Formats: sequence, C-alpha cells, structure tokens
Amino acid sequence: MNVRIVNRSKHITPQYSTQHSAGMDLRANLTDSIVLKPFQRVLVPTGLYIELPRGYEAQIRPRSGLALKKGLTVLNSPGTIDADYRGEIGVILVNLSDTETTIEDGERICQMVVSKHATVKWVQVDTLNQTQRGAGGFGHTGTK
Repeated sequence: MNVRIVNRSKHITPQYSTQHSAGMDLRANLTDSIVLKPFQRVLVPTGLYIELPRGYEAQIRPRSGLALKKGLTVLNSPGTIDADYRGEIGVILVNLSDTETTIEDGERICQMVVSKHATVKWVQVDTLNQTQRGAGGFGHTGTK
C-alpha cells in the first residue's frame, strides 16, 4: 500500500527495521534536546505529515527498549492518527522512571503501525444475545 508522506524533519523517512516488522520507528525532530523529570510529559515533534487512505489509521505505540532503558512510554498508548488528519505527527512521551532522562534529536521515540479498521453503524436494541461468558470481566477467569 502506498501512503503519501511529507518529511520536514532532518531524519530519514520511517522504515521497517526487519522484513517482518509491524511498526516503523519514528524519530524526535528537535532543535535542542529535551530533559524530562520523573513523571513529566512532553509533546515531541517528528516533522512528519501523512495522508492515510480512508479505512486506515496509524497507531503510535511505545518502543520496548526505550521503556526498559529510560522509563519512557507513550502516554496515550496507543495514540491514533485518523485518515483525515493532516497535521504534524506529535508523540506524547512520559517519564515513568525516578530519574531525569534526556530525549535527543533523531532518537527513536515510538513505533507507528498502520492498520485497517471498520466503521460501525449502531443498531439500537433492548437486549443482547447471550454468551457463556456473559457480563464477566476484569479477572472473571481467575488468577491461575
């Protein structure tokens, strides 16, 4: 699938790291590094603008290495970029560690996964079909 992209950053266009990668790493596009204190959040610019086809979305997800090594994660994970959005992709990062950490220009800050999605039309009813599970949720299957 071809997707139109405008790359106003000073970094390479996102790409898949391996043949079977689901996500592409996005990079911080900064003039100066950002220092994040514990539990502080920041909107990190990427310099990227995309035009997705109707019926698709891009999900912004955390990078496991960044979470493990620096305690950084995507705050609204997964973030959603809708097909009709044309603004710059910004990534909300939060520092969940107990120490300050620095985000550098060009650092890989998240993954972007492009996915097809359905659009639903609600059908108002008075009851729902029964299932074996029923209304069980939040640990209803036990702990072992």
